[in-house]
Amino acid sequence: MSPKTRKTLVVAGHGMVGHRFVQAAIERGLTETYDVIVVGEESRAAYDRVALTSFFEVGADELSLLPGGQYDDPRVRLVLDTAVEGFDPETRTVLLAGGEVISYDELVLATGASPFVPPVPGHDLPGCFVYRTIDDLEAIREAAAGARVGVVIGGGLLGLEAANALAQLGLETHVVEMAPRLMAVQVDAAGGATLARHIEKLGLKVHTGAMTSEVVEKDGRVGALALKDEEPIPAEVVVFSAGIRPRDTLAREAGLDLAERGGVLVDERCRTSDPHVWAIGECAAPGGRMYGLVAPGYAMAEVVVDALLGGPGEFTGADMSTKLKLLGVDVASFGDAHATTVGALELVFADAVAGHYKKLVVLENEAGDGTVLIGGVLVGDASAYGVLRPMVASGIELPANPEDLILPASRGVPEIGLPDEAVVCSCNNVTKATILEHVSREETPCTDATCVTKCSGAGSTCGSCKAGVKKIVEDHFASVGKVVDRSLCEHFPLTRQELFDVIAVHGYTRFDDVVEGHGRGRGCDICKPTVASILASQLNGHVLDAAARTLQDTNDAYLANIQRNGTYSVVPRIPGGEITPEKLIVIGEVARDFDLYTKITGGQRIDLFGSRMEQLPQIWQRLVDAGFESGHAYGKSLRTVKSCVGSTWCRYGVQDSVGLAIALELRYRGLRSPHKLKGGVSGCARECAEARSKDFGVIATEKGWNLFVAGNGGAAPVHARLLAGDLDTETLVRYLDRFLMYYIRTADRLQRTAPWVDSLEGGLERVREVVVDDVLGLGSELEAAMASHVEGYFDEWAATLEDPDKLARFVSFVNAPDTPDPHITFREERDQAVPGDSAGPVSLGASIPVGAPQ
Repeated sequence: MSPKTRKTLVVAGHGMVGHRFVQAAIERGLTETYDVIVVGEESRAAYDRVALTSFFEVGADELSLLPGGQYDDPRVRLVLDTAVEGFDPETRTVLLAGGEVISYDELVLATGASPFVPPVPGHDLPGCFVYRTIDDLEAIREAAAGARVGVVIGGGLLGLEAANALAQLGLETHVVEMAPRLMAVQVDAAGGATLARHIEKLGLKVHTGAMTSEVVEKDGRVGALALKDEEPIPAEVVVFSAGIRPRDTLAREAGLDLAERGGVLVDERCRTSDPHVWAIGECAAPGGRMYGLVAPGYAMAEVVVDALLGGPGEFTGADMSTKLKLLGVDVASFGDAHATTVGALELVFADAVAGHYKKLVVLENEAGDGTVLIGGVLVGDASAYGVLRPMVASGIELPANPEDLILPASRGVPEIGLPDEAVVCSCNNVTKATILEHVSREETPCTDATCVTKCSGAGSTCGSCKAGVKKIVEDHFASVGKVVDRSLCEHFPLTRQELFDVIAVHGYTRFDDVVEGHGRGRGCDICKPTVASILASQLNGHVLDAAARTLQDTNDAYLANIQRNGTYSVVPRIPGGEITPEKLIVIGEVARDFDLYTKITGGQRIDLFGSRMEQLPQIWQRLVDAGFESGHAYGKSLRTVKSCVGSTWCRYGVQDSVGLAIALELRYRGLRSPHKLKGGVSGCARECAEARSKDFGVIATEKGWNLFVAGNGGAAPVHARLLAGDLDTETLVRYLDRFLMYYIRTADRLQRTAPWVDSLEGGLERVREVVVDDVLGLGSELEAAMASHVEGYFDEWAATLEDPDKLARFVSFVNAPDTPDPHITFREERDQAVPGDSAGPVSLGASIPVGAPQ
């Protein structure tokens, strides 16, 4: 087409939806006939607003959807830091801030929405903010540096994200919601109550059914938030996140039709009342309704591109399902979550102790001989979302016991075969059939889930369907006899074992180097802890070293186990359960002085509960000075080697089980592994140490030791199996070295030893060939790796106490390091301190009548 006949298309707005429109225009060839001019108000190109809270962790560059700052297609011009001041439908011109006038053939409005700020007195005081852009977050961070308390007005999706931001900045955080529950649009009353309990356990204060009456001024800025019928909340920062309003001013001033409640009124092609003006995303109101999620906006963008190419695409509504992690809590809502459909029935599973609430909304099918799923709510555990959401409106008949779909995993989840028309990715409207097309096409088929995501968009937005996409791909390949891709995650096309080998071969010491050399993106909560574990296994470095600290999960990040009320437990190592009176006295003194709850564990250790974060270094110092070290109760590493008293005291004992247990625990302490490790040593066949329920168990015989491996307790108990018998101590240790290193090198992430052995071709016999018979010739290498670990071991508590940089993180509030968290409360039970919000003591006996049904 000659330059004279080319047309001009202007896009007003460069957020996520505007960017998606331009991507689709380039990919589908619209730029062959149109020059595209995109105008964005912000100084940054489009970025991921869904992950906005992670800005504090990863920075603006990692959130960018256009890292280079410009599109590769030269026919697309991106103008940033410039507002569109108006447009004239008659002359088909757009006026930009600064005076530039652009003529257009077609205009796409993608101006999004703006935060709604209630007109309460004081809403414009210094210290009041909205939560919408990176600039907003930077302003909030600056204000938080000199503040102690922050309040978020609004308990919806964005409100809880804003609360997460304030909590990350170290502020005492309050959430004020006018509705009687959090996330009132997405979840029901019980789900909202469960979510509120989760959030309050993290130290945030939730006020539901609360109406803001005024932002109170103090010294010229925010001083408090006044609530109707409640005490005011002293605060220096107030964030308004009480909903959004479509930015329809441009259309209003141009005389276009608007919806009754705001938004640019558009038809099913997303065309406005002017045939050359289109609207997509949050500024649009198809059928008079505004959609406040990114997925409908993406669908509208595709519809407009299709219309401009002469295609038949229509926007007829959108799936408003959503799955998020809010303040570390999984929350999902899909379909008719509130059971508004006539005849709908609710099936609910609630576990108040675990903090799980799950609801299925079901309806009889048309034939009346079964039920179908039409909606649901998941709070605390949303792992079933990837299976449940595509079932809505797919017509799949539910199994005879649909409760199995939401009961704990230990009950087993029935396999549900999704029909091809089921929508797997609601953000990008990708069906199962589309996924199968990409993996089964004759020319350049996709060979893994990552390729499917790239080609179809499935899983590229919120990410909640990635597990479902991966399973469909794997099931397809398995059905046609092809090798199934076992990639760790979307960022690494490698298994954990392959990643272990890559890191070893290249000698990497930083996650950034690993992902740059063999991965993509910025990592996730799957690959980051996995790489951290591998680096720890190979390097014996401190988990809080600068290159590793951001990769750790909560427990490793603070070298202690976080408990339900936000405090931590401290578990010093007591090898073999053997302890001197002097050390017992020190533990007692520490527990008394810090008012800690004390309990003897099932692994022959003493657990001290109730430490505030800022108290941890003081407690460790006392324990380290007395000769204790970290028991690694927080890590995916060796926990304990349990023992009986053995031949030293027991008349039945035939070997010194205590001595061996101590030697093994000291040898393998701090050994980072794919999952936690537990061991046991029994001094005779009576098995008082329960060694066969451990990852490695040793049982004494008259001739030496029997070595059992791959036993696991917990939800799915598995007995350990005999690997070799009547071993002398030296041979026993050699085989154990090999077994543990073989496991560490080849197991999948979070895979215990029992399922790992079962996953190997040949199972236990294969382990015996490698460990005992050394058929691969790896024996010496595995032993050397263990020797390196033993030689390089150090106590993480002691090393932290010696490093001011590491110690600096142990404060409840970064901007008020000497202030304890006021939300942590205790009460007394059986003469010890327990969390203030926990259930009362259990009472048995006289309260149960004799013969009463139980």
